[in-house]
Amino acid sequence: MKRQTTVMIMAATLLCGAARAQLLPGAVAGLPGQVVGGVLSPLQGAPQAALGVIDTLGVRTKDTLDRVSLRDMRRARLQALIRANRDVLEADADGNPVRRGEIIAIDASPVLLDRVRAGGFTVLRESSIAALGIRMHVLGVPKGDTVREGLKRLSEIARDGQFEMNHVFEPAGGALMAVSAAMATSSATAGRPVGMIDGGVAAHPSLSAARITQRGFVGDGPQASGHGTAIASLLVGKDGVFRGAAVGRALLAADVYGGKPAAGSAEAIARALGWLAESGAEVINISLVGPPNRLLARAVETTRARGVTIIAAVGNDGPAAPPLYPASYPGVIAVTGVDARNRALVEAGRAEHLDFAAPGADMVAALPGNGYAKVRGTSFAAPLVAARFAAAEGAPYVREKTVSAEALPGRGKVGRGILCQPCRNAPETVLAKK
Repeated sequence: MKRQTTVMIMAATLLCGAARAQLLPGAVAGLPGQVVGGVLSPLQGAPQAALGVIDTLGVRTKDTLDRVSLRDMRRARLQALIRANRDVLEADADGNPVRRGEIIAIDASPVLLDRVRAGGFTVLRESSIAALGIRMHVLGVPKGDTVREGLKRLSEIARDGQFEMNHVFEPAGGALMAVSAAMATSSATAGRPVGMIDGGVAAHPSLSAARITQRGFVGDGPQASGHGTAIASLLVGKDGVFRGAAVGRALLAADVYGGKPAAGSAEAIARALGWLAESGAEVINISLVGPPNRLLARAVETTRARGVTIIAAVGNDGPAAPPLYPASYPGVIAVTGVDARNRALVEAGRAEHLDFAAPGADMVAALPGNGYAKVRGTSFAAPLVAARFAAAEGAPYVREKTVSAEALPGRGKVGRGILCQPCRNAPETVLAKK
């Protein structure tokens, strides 16, 4: 009964956060008392507007949660997201958010499309991902149909087609935190860049000297976000004692949200993978999670076939939640997080396989504007692993062998071991220099 009550309280908090659309006002985040999916509050001894805490669970009682509670929180969070965005989202059979009224046809022939149109479907948009050899037609379902009903109808009139819902994927640690802030300055990249798929990257002192090129895959262009800024800083940031794990590398940042929490669709992620692969990224970090999706599986497979290594976080919904993707796809490097004592995070999700761990707690990352936040989650471990793969030389299997040799033992489920232990930017160290 006690656990059930706790979950209900936490679910109410999540519902409230989703209703506020996960938006932060102004250019500087980290103000105390704001609820933005997670809880932001000042770190002990820090200037109020400079250093905050992002708690990925949105509550202070995460250490008391059991596996079932974490699973139930995931369900409540997804329901809240759908309710807050009913105009653009609906649910699949498992409660996962999908773009309302949209079904993706993969590599559909003109003849098949004619049958689909005759069955009452419309073609909302079409595009090709040349680098991956994928053609997409986003279909509008017949009036009055849900996406599930539309898929059933397609299975009857076009059995030879490949169709999928346009699932929406979430940041795997903390809320999106779309913000009204200046974007990180774009510049021409040099050498072999590292890629990331996330929200947009905001301007920040740690990124002022970084070589960042951004491209948006939703709306009119990339939009700044807290989550994307944090991930970018952990890759290429440098500001006094704060240091990313891939400083000096060029960064290609693909924004699949455009500042909208109901974005992050499989369609946008697939297009982002194509751009990054075509632009020369040999390593791509994806700190996003969602259900299995045929289009994303195809895009991941063809991206890997080009010799690109994909690193993905396993999520923070606990081991009782279903395995999440893209971390669970074959060949993707699945990453969990550990705390300062090398213990696997209690909220870390599970995948079909687990490859490595990296610091994912007791650390800070950049906030849009001029501050830092204490972050926790597998999202923030993944870019540290991506950095180690980017530093390795040779073909993907050679890189993996090199990186595996660096792995150190940890406590709990950490895959082949912990990477990049010295990469943790400890809060007390960063704070002491501010």
